[in-house]
Amino acid sequence: MSAASSYASGVCEAPLLGDTIGENLDRTVRRFPDRDALVDVAAGRRWTYAELAADVDALALGLLDLGIAKGDRVGIWAPNRAEWTLVQYATARIGAVLVTVNPAYRSHELEYVLRQSGIRLLAAADRFKTSDYAAMIEEVRPRCPALEFVALLGGPLWDSLLERGRRGDPADLARAQAALSPDDAVNIQYTSGTTGFPKGATLSHHNILNNGFFVGELCHYTEQDRVCIPVPLYHCFGMVMGNLACTSHGAAMVIPAPSFDPAATLAAVESERCTSLYGVPTMFIAELAEPGFDAYDLSSLRTGIMAGSPCPVEVMREVIERMGMTEVSICYGMTETSPVSTQTRADDSVERRVSTVGRVGPHLEVKVVDPRTGRTVPRGEPGELCTRGYSVMLGYWEEPERTAEAVDAARWMHTGDLAVMDDDGYLSITGRIKDMVIRGGENLYPREIEEFLHTHPDVLDVQVIGVPDAKYGEELMAWVRMREGAEALTADTVRAYCAGRLAHFKIPRYVHVVEEFPMTVTGKVRKVEMRQEALRLLELPS
Repeated sequence: MSAASSYASGVCEAPLLGDTIGENLDRTVRRFPDRDALVDVAAGRRWTYAELAADVDALALGLLDLGIAKGDRVGIWAPNRAEWTLVQYATARIGAVLVTVNPAYRSHELEYVLRQSGIRLLAAADRFKTSDYAAMIEEVRPRCPALEFVALLGGPLWDSLLERGRRGDPADLARAQAALSPDDAVNIQYTSGTTGFPKGATLSHHNILNNGFFVGELCHYTEQDRVCIPVPLYHCFGMVMGNLACTSHGAAMVIPAPSFDPAATLAAVESERCTSLYGVPTMFIAELAEPGFDAYDLSSLRTGIMAGSPCPVEVMREVIERMGMTEVSICYGMTETSPVSTQTRADDSVERRVSTVGRVGPHLEVKVVDPRTGRTVPRGEPGELCTRGYSVMLGYWEEPERTAEAVDAARWMHTGDLAVMDDDGYLSITGRIKDMVIRGGENLYPREIEEFLHTHPDVLDVQVIGVPDAKYGEELMAWVRMREGAEALTADTVRAYCAGRLAHFKIPRYVHVVEEFPMTVTGKVRKVEMRQEALRLLELPS
């Protein structure tokens, strides 16, 4: 009998939501007007659902009064703060398309996004840390003909939008919302490409509302939950898995700080009695290593989500045991799929949660294919992960050719990730197709070697990359972050640790000890940058 194919679909009794984000928020406000909706811990501000709806409606009416209409692009460029969330829901209410701008962007990248998406109004922080947003906006504004309005948060135009909106006619807002369809574009998110300019993944109400709802369903969210969101709001992790998962269930959104701060995150969990905590693995590593960690009262935590990059097994075990997140969920996805495609369940064994990214989500399909032939491979064999369903983006904004490269004629999104599906439908991500290292004809998967090196008692975190080699084509290099007080590893000590436990060709030839890895603002390690630096460090040809 032939092996089952690596295909699975997400059977679910709960139907897909057929409303817009604004309609969904209205329903939650009617059910839970007096429950906490939004807490901005750093700013000392909080909103009930009734208060949140009042401010969202005022901003939406202010935007309408300014002439912002359905389909117009409105940008938001700011770190995590309450106003970010107000803009998210106000634009959804009137059918404007929210363009989320990476807070780490500089003027060159900002100009590209403003021009490519045709933003009419940009809401932005005045400045944050070393970034003078206002100065960068003024620098590029003459070259961005579509940009008519800049509303600095807390500035005159921002204040007038809210004031005019509070005097506005609610009937105008009702008419604007009635003209919307769940299939309308509501969000453009620029994915950080490793080559060339980023692409604007265009997402609909139907895409992101349902994804947020079903992620929340698998976390068993109710109006009793309080979700700590230290991940960036500009990314799907924050605004979909965070905000939309909360508002579709009546849960509270808790913003611990403008950008990730491990101490502020732990303090927010304690003070706000959060039941759920989000983060990428590097965030959880930082929280667990925070001085005084054991003094924080994290007893309210029940669940949470770890996503964004593969989670080391040892870190997952510590999150469950030391943080009390017994129902913590691993999610896998990408911006182009709104974002989550697979998720572990609360009743999955610890082993499942530390070794897989779960099963296909409700109402979605996944398959693993041979990258060369496109045929679905038998279960247990590696290949490229593809996903299809309500979550797949409308396309890359005004880039049909790049859309066609990612989404095939049958509407399968090709993720570029290598995966293996087991007999029960659980998926393990073994790396990016482009990260796979071919050494002397052997296909090596960095994830496997990283997991092994994480078992070294002195290793805090590790990333493995391929570097050019005259003899073997490629060789392995490990970048290592050491635990505090530990002696730096060398190639010899790593070799000694691996001897007899890893095949000789999987043992890194080079070892580089660092304080931090180069990261994107969403917490993903930039291996492309590491490879470039490795060429310089090792004096190798590109």
